[in-house]
Amino acid sequence: QVQLVESGGGLVQPGGSLRLSCAASGSIFSVNTMGWYRQAPGKQRELVAAITSAGSTNYADSVKGRFTISRVNAKNTMYLQMNSLNPDDPAVYYCTATVAAGPRFSEYAYWGPGTQVTVSS
Repeated sequence: QVQLVESGGGLVQPGGSLRLSCAASGSIFSVNTMGWYRQAPGKQRELVAAITSAGSTNYADSVKGRFTISRVNAKNTMYLQMNSLNPDDPAVYYCTATVAAGPRFSEYAYWGPGTQVTVSS
């Protein structure tokens, strides 16, 4: 069984920063692409940023230059440094990872339960 757990969400003022973390645990053989999605009330879930195991990244246009995704492969952990947060950023942020796990090294996409990010003065 594989679990993803996010942490680091909270309340921040406009222009402020937060750092989200996502840790994968369980009977993991390898963690491949990892990513952050977000979903605001009444909106569809959208990709924020993703990173491959080799470190290649891609970002939504709305966060380029403000957010930075990174990972530590040895710890099966991913981060999202969010700077210059604005009123368009509040949402539940979800961690996802494609993980090979179990006795057959089967590869599936797993999701964390999400962490709330609120931007308010």
